[in-house]
Amino acid sequence: MHPLRKQRVYVIVTVFLGMVIAITLVISALSKNLNLFYSPSELLEGNIAPGNIIRAGGMVTSGSIKKSTDSLEVVFSITDFKNSILVTYEGILPDLFSENAGVVVKGFLQEDGSFLAQEVLAKHDENYMPPEVAKILESKE
Repeated sequence: MHPLRKQRVYVIVTVFLGMVIAITLVISALSKNLNLFYSPSELLEGNIAPGNIIRAGGMVTSGSIKKSTDSLEVVFSITDFKNSILVTYEGILPDLFSENAGVVVKGFLQEDGSFLAQEVLAKHDENYMPPEVAKILESKE
């Protein structure tokens, strides 16, 4: 084989291997940062491993909000109108967080079946419902 052709083959193989490595790294990074959305019913089915960071959403159950008097800890329940799950959060809640309002919580499922939230999202106006929650509620009715 001519030296120039040999050099071109090496360049092509090197570029190809570089692209394969880059694609593998991107896919690996994206799969680790994937936040899936689950309803309380899906969380209670037990198909989610405790400790994985996920998003869960539903409506805040009426009368379930319990705020600590000596810390920022809040315990409340979210429901998809079939099942409910207890959520614990320590931090400042969004202004629009209230009973019977749609929320999405980001955190992880604990061994006891409760949810430890790292972030609570409640946006727009008091009639806000996350699109994922609305879709799940429509399919359940």
